[in-house]
Amino acid sequence: MSEIINNREYRQKVLKELIMELHDGKSVDEVKERFAKLIEGVSTAEISEMEQALIAEGMPVEEIQRLCDVHAAVFKGSIEDIHKPDTLAEIPGHPLHTFKEENRALEKLINEKIQPLLESFRQDDNVDNVHLLTEAFEQLWEIDKHYSRKENLLFPYLEKYGITAPPKVMWGVDDEIRADIKDVRRMLADYSGGKDALLAKAQAAVDGVNEMIYKEENILFPLVTETLAEDEWIRIEEESEEIGYTLYEPQVKWKPARVDVEAKEQARGEQAFDEGYIKFSAGILKPEEINAIFNTLPIDITYVDKDGAVKFFSQGKERIFARPKTIIGRQVSNCHPPASVHIVEQIVEDLRAGKKDHEDFWLRMGDKYVHIRYFAVRNENNEFLGVMEVTQDIAPLQAISGEKRLVEE
Repeated sequence: MSEIINNREYRQKVLKELIMELHDGKSVDEVKERFAKLIEGVSTAEISEMEQALIAEGMPVEEIQRLCDVHAAVFKGSIEDIHKPDTLAEIPGHPLHTFKEENRALEKLINEKIQPLLESFRQDDNVDNVHLLTEAFEQLWEIDKHYSRKENLLFPYLEKYGITAPPKVMWGVDDEIRADIKDVRRMLADYSGGKDALLAKAQAAVDGVNEMIYKEENILFPLVTETLAEDEWIRIEEESEEIGYTLYEPQVKWKPARVDVEAKEQARGEQAFDEGYIKFSAGILKPEEINAIFNTLPIDITYVDKDGAVKFFSQGKERIFARPKTIIGRQVSNCHPPASVHIVEQIVEDLRAGKKDHEDFWLRMGDKYVHIRYFAVRNENNEFLGVMEVTQDIAPLQAISGEKRLVEE
């Protein structure tokens, strides 16, 4: 056993050294020979541990992210999990099966539609080809739902088991791909020349999607297969529809072979949940009434406790941002893309320290004008309890003019 442990530690050490050498400027070819000696037995779990060790030792997530494509090139063909039977992904309706079917649909869109259109556009950037490319990249933008389910449903469970580096790295690359697709759509919408620049950006977006498909299926999916429990897959399947699917929808509902224990426990707890009242500083309410009130408010509310854990969110009919139930108990810093985490952490710290009582932001989202407010929540002794996020589409309010009284004269 000690020999196995020592070999594993040695391999981990050399893998880290290889990544550091790549970071310092060596080419893939220069490290391949040394890497070949370590091919046997390398697993996705070890890659995950390697990345987490690098981050723990002080390497920024952005640097790991910059090396992500190099990881794929170096590890391609040498990860034992690539050839391991992946039974979950073969079960229709299972979340992994859905993710893989979406990838097949994305590959078909790229190979059979986008690439031929790019070649036609290369030959002639006329209005018709611009229009066809615009439609194709609108379809490709559906990938946002695929990435959102991955980030909001798979990543929280990996973090629960202490696997934090791969989600942070992959989320950052997802955002780069999103940005490339957005840039292509913007360039097509205002196209008046600049064929080469558009083709370069479009090819970068397509290449990014293809590389991410490889990383998902050969690194992420084997990792979640060996890590997540069946009850966790049940929860992921239940939450998936709310976020939506990409170019494919499950044809059947996945039915696990055993009973969902969590659902049974929840059913047993419903009676106790409905009993009694909760006393407030001004009045009393049943838990059922409290839940209904929060879900009736024309705003989205999310509450994060003083330790940074997401504790509650409302579920109104017209929600602005996706809030899957899997974020409950998750650290708020892990609910945001790597690029904006430091901003969120600074807001929370300012509210905690009493430098501010609230912080406001507003942005355009299609026909919505979204107003986002963060409030420090304090008790009667002015002790900090947590942060409340309030989000509202204020476009309808801005459209109001004149007066409408309760009693029209």
